[in-house]
Amino acid sequence: MCLIVLAYRCRTDYPLIVAANRDEFHTRPTQPLAWWPEPSGVLAGRDLQAGGTWRGLHRSGRLAAITNFREPERFRSDAPSRGQLVSEFLIGQQGARAYLKGLYRDAPGYNGFNLIAGRRSRLFYFGNRGGAPRPIEAGIHGLSNHLLNTPWPKVRRARRAMAAIVAKNARPDPDALLALLQDRHQPPDEQLPATGIGLEWERVLAPVFIQSPTYGTRSSSVLLMAADGRTQFIECTFTPEGQASTRRVELQV
Repeated sequence: MCLIVLAYRCRTDYPLIVAANRDEFHTRPTQPLAWWPEPSGVLAGRDLQAGGTWRGLHRSGRLAAITNFREPERFRSDAPSRGQLVSEFLIGQQGARAYLKGLYRDAPGYNGFNLIAGRRSRLFYFGNRGGAPRPIEAGIHGLSNHLLNTPWPKVRRARRAMAAIVAKNARPDPDALLALLQDRHQPPDEQLPATGIGLEWERVLAPVFIQSPTYGTRSSSVLLMAADGRTQFIECTFTPEGQASTRRVELQV
């Protein structure tokens, strides 16, 4: 997943609102949002190549999401799957602080990642290129393929759009959040980061919603968690041609 924007403890009625895009090669096999076989208790998509997931929710209210840290010069093909970090936390029994503290010791063995984990009442962030795990403060946060709140153009746009949705008095609109994730605005070259992939790919990856023949936004997802535990998990998946299919799950956590 290459973009996560969240409104955390910004509203009393919905303490956690998350909108996220997963960007991946179109050829990578993927299972869409679904309940995993019991007794896992996990609601998530699944990466059928490595077995993990990019974002998920446990029926107890545990949640986690991951993005890669873009640094092609340090990529190791033999490193363990980063998606397994999400599923291990969701299925496990440790709290987020303890899980991330344990992961901190092993983190150098992984390719670069950013991991958000916890519950709607307490979230933590850990990036293995960004220091020790730490709590996420109340506010609107954005995460792409660098550190939390690194002001890449897509992160700034997504945070502004989330702030506008959260500021409305009405109940947060899932369709407005999904629309936020389909922003195809192309930033000017002078605003693009330089991450070692060349200008052509920086341009391809710059919009919130990515489209290219080989790589792009495979799914957009929204998680709305109300103060009373009512939860909506919505995922819209896309074919390379742009055809969409939507799944909506409601539960109490």
